[in-house]
Order: sequence, then C-alpha cells, then structure tokens
Amino acid sequence: MGRWEPNALERLQLAALELFTERGFDQVTVNEIAERAGLTKRTFFRYFGDKREVLFGDQEGFVGLFAEGMATVPPEAGALEVAAAAIERVAAVFPIERQPFADARRAVVAANAELLERELLKRAKLTSAMVDALRERGEPEPVAKVAADLAALAFSTAYERWAEPGNREEFADLAREALAELVAAAAGLSSPAAAPGR
Repeated sequence: MGRWEPNALERLQLAALELFTERGFDQVTVNEIAERAGLTKRTFFRYFGDKREVLFGDQEGFVGLFAEGMATVPPEAGALEVAAAAIERVAAVFPIERQPFADARRAVVAANAELLERELLKRAKLTSAMVDALRERGEPEPVAKVAADLAALAFSTAYERWAEPGNREEFADLAREALAELVAAAAGLSSPAAAPGR
C-alpha cells in the first residue's frame, strides 16, 4: 500500500479527527491514524509533518493567503479595507462542505491545552503579519495594530460561527458580517463623555 492513494489527504484528516474525538489527541499515534485511513505511515508524512498539522495545516501558507489578499487592494485604500480583502482571500479555504471537519476540529482543540495554546499562537502570528503588511503600506503603527486586531478577531468570530453544527452560511459572508459588527462596536466605544480630559 505504499503507492499513491486517491483522496489520501481527506482520508487522513477524517481518520485523525475520528480518533482524536474518540480517544483524545494525546492518546492517538500517527500509525493509528494511517491505519484507520487505510494508508501507510509514510503516506501520512507526505502530507503532514506530525499529527498536529492535521489540525493546523500549513501556517506559513495560510499567512501568505492573507498577504495575497492585502496586495490586491489599491494603495489609497484604508487599513480596514485592506484587512477585509485579506479575510476575503482566505475565505476560499473554507468551502461549506468543509464545515463538519471544522466543527470536529474545534472540539478537539478546545479539549487540549497545548492545542489551544498553538491556536492562540497561530492567531498572534497572523495578526503580526497583517500589522507588518499594513506598516509597509504606510499605515501608522496604532492604525496598523487596530486594523490587524479587528481583522484577526473578525476571522476568529467568523470561524466560530461557520464551524457551528448545522451552519450553512458561507465563510466569506460570516467574515464580512463579523468585521462590520466589530467596526461598529469599536466606533461605539467613543463618546463625548468618555473622551480623555473631560
């Protein structure tokens, strides 16, 4: 069974999630994942460096998608428009048929402190990459940080909603909605009574 198998990536992901859900992430080996998928350990390592990558994938490639989206926006666009374009680009990675995988993944990550920490680190790297890209476009530091934080939070919020059991909404729609809500919430933080020096 050392030859290439069709749909090997999906089979490995589904097998891993089934096992992680049944027994917990720490109790599952790469051999068991490959065996459940009807593949070899060698095939597993063609797709993933370790079993965590089944859940987190190619982080550098993911950050690259955000950068691609930001690069499509004209130079005169504002920081939030740039951040929105980044989220739109990444939305293509989340077709609705992947939603059941996301729901199971979310539960596995939530049940493991190490995986939760890695999830937070992934978000921090994403935010940092967006800040750097916005600064390169000439945005001042505070503007770059706020826009990147809002975009990262909108992305996380959209992912949580998209991964909900029974969700049928497209990721891009949920991301636009989340970003609009966050921008409105941020605007509502300021009022004449709350302004500094009053």
